[in-house]
Formats: sequence, C-alpha cells, structure tokens
Amino acid sequence: MQVEAGQVADSLPCERSDRRILRDETLLVLGLSLGASGVSALISFVGSVTKPGGLKDQAATLNASAAPGRPWLDLAWQLFGIATALVPVALVAHFLLREREGLRTLGFDRTKPWPDLGRGAAIAAVIGSTGIAFYIAARSLGFNLTVVPEALPDVWWKYPVLILSAIQNAVVEEVIVVGYLLRRLGQLGWSPGASLMASSVLRGSYHLYQGIGGFIGNVVMGVVFVHLYRRWGRVGPLVVAHSLLDIGAFVGYALLAGKVPWLPTP
Repeated sequence: MQVEAGQVADSLPCERSDRRILRDETLLVLGLSLGASGVSALISFVGSVTKPGGLKDQAATLNASAAPGRPWLDLAWQLFGIATALVPVALVAHFLLREREGLRTLGFDRTKPWPDLGRGAAIAAVIGSTGIAFYIAARSLGFNLTVVPEALPDVWWKYPVLILSAIQNAVVEEVIVVGYLLRRLGQLGWSPGASLMASSVLRGSYHLYQGIGGFIGNVVMGVVFVHLYRRWGRVGPLVVAHSLLDIGAFVGYALLAGKVPWLPTP
C-alpha cells in the first residue's frame, strides 16, 4: 500500500487467525472503554426521551462531585476516576508493544511538540466556535439536553481537576477511537471509508446522552479528525485540540455560568 507524504495508511490486513485475535482484542478494549460508554449513553438517551418534558428541560452533568461536603474525599475520587479511565490507553500501549510498536506508531509521543500544539490549537479554534453555536441551536430546537460541563464545589482543586479531566478525555478518545481503532480495522480488512464511519459513529454514540445534537455534532467531528489523522499520521494534534476544547468547556462554564445570557444553564 503506497502512502503519500504526510499521510497515514490503515494497516494492511493480517492472516485469518491473526484477524480473529485482533478482532477479539479490539472488542475487549472497546468493551472496557468507549464501547461501553456508547451503550451507557444510549440507555441514558432512551431514558431522557421517554421522560415527560422536552430534552432541553433536562440536564446532563459531566464533572460532578463524588462526595459532597467532603472535599478531600471528593478529590480522591476525582483523581481515582481520572487515573482508572486511562487504563484502556495503557492496555492499547501494551498490545502495540507486543507488535514491537508502541504509541509512537499512532503519533502519540513528544517527537513533534510544536507542530502538534500549533495544529491542535488551530483545530480547537475552528471547532470550538462552531461547536458552541451548534449546541445552542440544537438545544433551542429541542434536540439536546442542557449540558452542565461541571458541578464541582468551589474548592482549591476544582480547576486543576477540570483540566486533568479534559486531558484524560482527549487522550482516551483520540488514542482509542482514532489511532488504535483505525489501525485495527485496517488490519481486519476494513475499507478506509468503513473505518472512518465506524470511528465517527462510535464517537457520536458515547455522546448520545447529550441528545441528538450531541450525537450528530460528534459524528461530524469524528469525520474531520479521521481525515486529519490520515493526513498527518499523528493523534498528537487531535489530543491537543480535544484537550483545549474540553478545558474551554469545563473551565469556561465554571467561570461564566449564570453570568452571561447566551450560556444555557439548568
């Protein structure tokens, strides 16, 4: 398979016995991470649409207190949740190392920090503005719940935890849903188009708890991210972009909720 400069190709298909092993491995990784999140989001969405009242009158809270009134215990739970959410990424790294590869083969390393940062910031600037407008429009049309990015107590660790949570989300999603999944689907013989759709729909599925708007918006984002990954051969810029988007959403909501008229609140 020939690849143009600056692009990444999905891996070549393996032998049938190897494909069976890789298929099972992929299902297990997804079952322990974002595949399970997709099922959970679907159940949550069914609960929301069957509940009396419109979607926009319901709220989806992302970063909530785990131990109200007990800040140190709450902090322990927050850090525990962030750390354990990264375990599937460590599992992916382990599987890649067994192939004599590693996360570097997905472009998740420190070899190109400035290009990754520059590209990631540019992506975040474009998607961030359009994403906010799309969310507000989808909610006003009744297609989305009111998303509450954070509901943590006003304690000293609030903003550091929000930033860590944003970075954790970015690493898990971009490494698994883009880099790892596209590599495995390519090895399983999937076409580039089918792999793109699988990755994008999976991204949309675990945002379905936000409503139809959250699903559609993230499917579109998934298509864009897959194209950029194939062009650059690196998930690094995508992790940077996703981190900046989530930091903006989490920290921005904490600073602006109830203070500006255009930001929806419950």
